[in-house]
Amino acid sequence: MLYYKVDMSRKWKIALDEYYHVYNRGVEKRDIFMNTADHQRFQTSLYVYNTSQRVTFRDIASNPYNFKKEDSLLSIGAYCLMPNHFHLLVRETVEGGISNFMQKLSTSYTMYFNTKYDRTGSLFQGSFKAEHLHTDPYLRHIFSYIHLNPLSIIEPEWDQSKSVSDSGKAQEFLQNYRHSSYIDYLDTDRLEKKILAKNLFPNYFQTKKDFEHLHSEWLKSTNEPIT
Repeated sequence: MLYYKVDMSRKWKIALDEYYHVYNRGVEKRDIFMNTADHQRFQTSLYVYNTSQRVTFRDIASNPYNFKKEDSLLSIGAYCLMPNHFHLLVRETVEGGISNFMQKLSTSYTMYFNTKYDRTGSLFQGSFKAEHLHTDPYLRHIFSYIHLNPLSIIEPEWDQSKSVSDSGKAQEFLQNYRHSSYIDYLDTDRLEKKILAKNLFPNYFQTKKDFEHLHSEWLKSTNEPIT
């Protein structure tokens, strides 16, 4: 599996209408989400800063998900926030959109976090990383990988064996984990569903049962990474 560091010195280019797995972790692997409020701030930022418009939380603090955006920098198909890192599945829909968005997102959240916890300096481990999802099986695999990532909270070694000891318990945990898009694919009625642009990603899950079945089968298998 190839991992690319995206920064000003990179020699490859993110391509328009292509899909990418974007991720980053806290500097020195430190936690970047200390409580529910931090998770919610980052999730809200995924929606608020996905635009070329200039916007601050002061302007929209009362109801950020009602902010009327004129455009989007990229499309988000899935995401997951973990204590010390995050994963995004995105599509480049505007030239330079992913890099633009990630700069706004990282800068804003770092300023919020440093102010709240009275610290200085970088919060994230360098520039964001990105993998080009260049095949359909790989893209489908990453949908599941991102959504199943929170299982490491209750079963730390699950991603080594690619299976869990109790798939029923795992699914129940995921259905109650509020800091990912998993529950949005179960048609949960919540404001965070505005973060996603499902219509701009392959329609792998025509029904809620299709989505649950894919992840259930993944949990029972010994899937190896697909590249």
